[in-house]
Amino acid sequence: MNATRRTILGAGAAGLILPRYARAQKPTIKIGVMNDQSGPYRDDGGPVGVVCAKQALIDFGISGKDWNVEVISADHQNKPDVGVSIARQWLDQEGVDAIVDVPTSSVGLAVNTVCREKNKVYLNSGTGSSDLTGKQCSPNTVHWTYDTYMLGRSTGGATVAAGGDSWFFITADYVFGQTLQRDTAGIIQKMGGKVLGSVAYPFPETTDFSTHLLRAQASGAKVLGLAMAGADTENCIKQAHEFGLNKTMTICALLIQVRGVRALGLDIAQGLRWSESYYWDLNDRTRAWNDRVKGKTPNGVWPNMTQAGDYAVTLHYLKAVQDMGVAAAKADGRAVVDRMKAMPTDDDCFGPGKIRVDGRALHPVYLLEAKKPSESKQSWDVGKVVAVTPADQAWRPLDEGGCPLVKS
Repeated sequence: MNATRRTILGAGAAGLILPRYARAQKPTIKIGVMNDQSGPYRDDGGPVGVVCAKQALIDFGISGKDWNVEVISADHQNKPDVGVSIARQWLDQEGVDAIVDVPTSSVGLAVNTVCREKNKVYLNSGTGSSDLTGKQCSPNTVHWTYDTYMLGRSTGGATVAAGGDSWFFITADYVFGQTLQRDTAGIIQKMGGKVLGSVAYPFPETTDFSTHLLRAQASGAKVLGLAMAGADTENCIKQAHEFGLNKTMTICALLIQVRGVRALGLDIAQGLRWSESYYWDLNDRTRAWNDRVKGKTPNGVWPNMTQAGDYAVTLHYLKAVQDMGVAAAKADGRAVVDRMKAMPTDDDCFGPGKIRVDGRALHPVYLLEAKKPSESKQSWDVGKVVAVTPADQAWRPLDEGGCPLVKS
């Protein structure tokens, strides 16, 4: 057997290099943040949501662990087919272990099905539809930040209790808007109120709400319920003020977040009430977390509750992976979600809580009121807490959602 000097040296080099290379490898968890990065919900999730998910890695201390985490992102364009295509590519070809965020309920529910089919982890913050923990609940899914029942229970319930017992809805014509109107109307009617009418508008093509606002004004309802989100809510509120509806009706923004209130300006927004499960100025923990993140976001934007949810649900996921081991976590998404449900939640944005069997994360909900311009100390100081709904009362009762995971 002949061996040249080159092959002997090559074999020796391989023998020296390969073991060192193998020892240097760490197992890696791959997380994909999917949201709207270019459309009407960009500011509610978008690039800031990606920053917040990455902050979870820092606060978890991943640099000191014996495993790695990689975070990638994509724009689903608010289209279910695009979201499903991204999800399948991530899970089938790119080795993604968990998908995070996914606002726009039509997209979120579609991706929910893919993650269940592929037995991967789905960490939803941005989808509003309560159906995600209801009839379409999945053993692979955690729904963290808010949902349509919670919004209706907090904002809608408080408005009816204050005398706003007749409503007209302007509703985004897709699953989120439809579910938000449905859940809020149910609470209004349980409290003795009435829905006098509604109109659905095409999403996301609508920017002019004038015809719908005139119909609302003519209905005689006390409350204008906006079952929409993002830039649509801001545009509709501005146009309602131009038509003077704020003088004859209570404008009830069923989903708006701190950046949206700031964008409206307190001259317009003052007195507006809305619900959040996170607000930057709730306590020392939320203020400290906001200080850690705000310098890392595009244009210095302060995170809202959806983006804070991206952080919190990612952090809790990482804790579960650490608890059960990376290999086991990569092998079985359902097992990871089961471990997340078994572990109490606690983070700087939402505080202590838990995850129910249906995947619903439980934490308190805060009813905020937009400050008068004279009350605000700086541009992000837009709201004050006027009521708190405890975690055990804020969310739909477990036996009312129709989730197949709930045993009767």
